[in-house]
Amino acid sequence: MNLLIIFNLFCSQGEMPRVYTRSGDDGDTGLLYGGRISKSDLLTETYGTVDELVSTMGFARPISQSDKVKETLMKLQKQLFQIASELATLPENYSHLEKNLGLISGDWVEALEQIIDTFKAEVELPSAFIVPGASRASAVIDISRSICRRAERLVVELKNQNRLPNLEVLRYMNRLSDLLFVIARYEDKELPFELTTGG
Repeated sequence: MNLLIIFNLFCSQGEMPRVYTRSGDDGDTGLLYGGRISKSDLLTETYGTVDELVSTMGFARPISQSDKVKETLMKLQKQLFQIASELATLPENYSHLEKNLGLISGDWVEALEQIIDTFKAEVELPSAFIVPGASRASAVIDISRSICRRAERLVVELKNQNRLPNLEVLRYMNRLSDLLFVIARYEDKELPFELTTGG
């Protein structure tokens, strides 16, 4: 995915976009490729929660002790930009989205599963419940996992309302929360179980 493409889609005539537009002062917001909805709409809440997830993962990345974790989080953050772009596009404008950015596919989900397996191969999970907070990085990654689950629940509600044209988005979010769980455990893999389970 090219983030520059997303940036340019919000620019007009090649000019730098303003931080403020005043167009949302009445409580609605513009969507990618056209259309406006309320800022309280389920769709807005969903891609806003994905944005929250991206930011929280960005908090975790610089405090991680692992280059592997840092690289993986960066990759996931970039993918979530495209997830948010798809959620911020009306179904009738999907042809434009597919042309410029592409759509989330089953390949994305399979790639996440491979990453999960890679991390899991290096981690021994305790049999007891894990208490978040054994390290700063894993704690923030666990917060990210919780936000991901919240985003997933919102995506499910979109599906229930027949407002989710691409079901691969739901599969991706479900698998992503699993991956974040494993990454948090990987971050603490050198710590004793007593610290990760609270005794």
